[in-house]
Amino acid sequence: MATQIAGAVPDAHLFLMDDNSPDGTADIAAELFATHLEFANYRVIRRDGKRGLGQAYRDGFRRALDAGYDRIIQMDADLSHDPKYLPQLLASTADLTIGSRYCAGGGVENWAQHRLWLSRFAVWYVRRIARIPVADSTAGYRCWTRRALERVQLDTLQSDGYSFQVEMTHRALRAGMQIVEVPIIFTDRRFGRSKISRKVLLESFLMPWRLRFYPWTPAQAVVRVLNETNLDHTRTEKPATLHDAKL
Repeated sequence: MATQIAGAVPDAHLFLMDDNSPDGTADIAAELFATHLEFANYRVIRRDGKRGLGQAYRDGFRRALDAGYDRIIQMDADLSHDPKYLPQLLASTADLTIGSRYCAGGGVENWAQHRLWLSRFAVWYVRRIARIPVADSTAGYRCWTRRALERVQLDTLQSDGYSFQVEMTHRALRAGMQIVEVPIIFTDRRFGRSKISRKVLLESFLMPWRLRFYPWTPAQAVVRVLNETNLDHTRTEKPATLHDAKL
């Protein structure tokens, strides 16, 4: 993966997030990055605290924002997300660009039929319940602008599993971010296995309902409503309180 990324976007910087994995991947990657000039801007981030897909993404996003990057791409490290699509993602001017399996031109290869149906059902379920008008709302191959990541308020996200992608998409929509989808061919991993658990499945089932009935409100909207409330109360010489602001 590192070699293919370097070939597709030579100037890219890479954070490889590793949750203290026992398979030795982090050690192999760290040695590779330290001994090859083309990987001089690649880093292994070992996480020993709270684990999970969502938390790993949050930590990676925070590091990217703190480092001052303007465009941040998230992708799997098992070659399911082909690095050849990186230039296409970076060419988009949208706030969030999704590498989509299910938009026109996209597709899936080497997936068992039951996994394909489960994935398509998940996308349909999210669209129907959470009302997210995106063809591939569960996709994990995405390019974010700095502005978009700052607006979605990473520290208040509630998801840890695969529903993290859905919650992030929902927040981008609620924050008024422009979202576009570009077609990709998703290829199933050649090695390893899925880490999906019952807890992750339950979270994925419940999250769309939470988003529908308890939708997140962007901080900017809260500030705007509070300011308008304060102005109204100033005119009537009544002190404003947080309880007076209704969203």
